[in-house]
Amino acid sequence: MTEFDAVAPVDRDLNLRICAEFQEMPGLQLTLEQACRLWAVDRARGAEVLQKLVDAAVLRQVGPYYLRSDLSRFCD
Repeated sequence: MTEFDAVAPVDRDLNLRICAEFQEMPGLQLTLEQACRLWAVDRARGAEVLQKLVDAAVLRQVGPYYLRSDLSRFCD
């Protein structure tokens, strides 16, 4: 069972897709606006999903950028 099993299937699919993108591209760093365009979601939903992933320590936010939480430093 993962941390995404308790959420609605649509949100779970989006969470898994976002995690997969960051897993496949470890240096990926996106602003909220870039993430919303990439995953075709509105700003409110994008902010909610990204915040949940930050709260779950999957991602972290450095300034306006979201990146993997397991990166030891900010990727320039």
